[in-house]
Amino acid sequence: MDFTDFVSDSGLTSLSFGSYDLFFKARSYILYSSQADVKCFQAIKSPPEVAMYPCAYRWYNHVASFEPGFSSLPGDPSKSHTAYGPESSELTVNPAKAPAAEAEEEEDYKKKKEGKTKPAAKSIVSLDVKPWDDETDMKELEANVRAIEKEGLVWGASKLAAVGFGIKKLQINLVVEDEKVSLYELQGQVEEDEDHVQSTDSAAMQKL
Repeated sequence: MDFTDFVSDSGLTSLSFGSYDLFFKARSYILYSSQADVKCFQAIKSPPEVAMYPCAYRWYNHVASFEPGFSSLPGDPSKSHTAYGPESSELTVNPAKAPAAEAEEEEDYKKKKEGKTKPAAKSIVSLDVKPWDDETDMKELEANVRAIEKEGLVWGASKLAAVGFGIKKLQINLVVEDEKVSLYELQGQVEEDEDHVQSTDSAAMQKL
């Protein structure tokens, strides 16, 4: 038996969604989120009614979440949706086994989603570090700044920029992970070098 009629009411009731609904009481996919699911999903003209076919409705929305990556799913995309479906013996589901099978497939799905973690939000910052006067050793000042180490902090390029009256400030770039590094606290640490640093200022900040 296969899933062939996705249009007529009789097909939806007796063969397609009716069979789907019973089939998916113990499953999340037709075949492990593959082209089998894609082809059957694409053959459906409109989502199944949740009141009539709750399990088929769940499957439909489940597969829809993968739509942007359909082409990357395993399987033969040249096959028709009619090549897939349950054998008649598969439609008799042991109710005692259904919850366990469902839980196992849902757990596999969660693990796959957890593996696709979003990249950490980062910002690039241009920090101005002003010395007390023109006699401040700027090499020592910069060395002390770069000596500050934090998880999620990467120091970048730097240069000296004229302020006036022979005084130069340190302009240094850095990349921070927003959740791990507080720019306010970092500036406070830099300013703890009271022998060299008069003040600091975040001159520019941009999200990466």
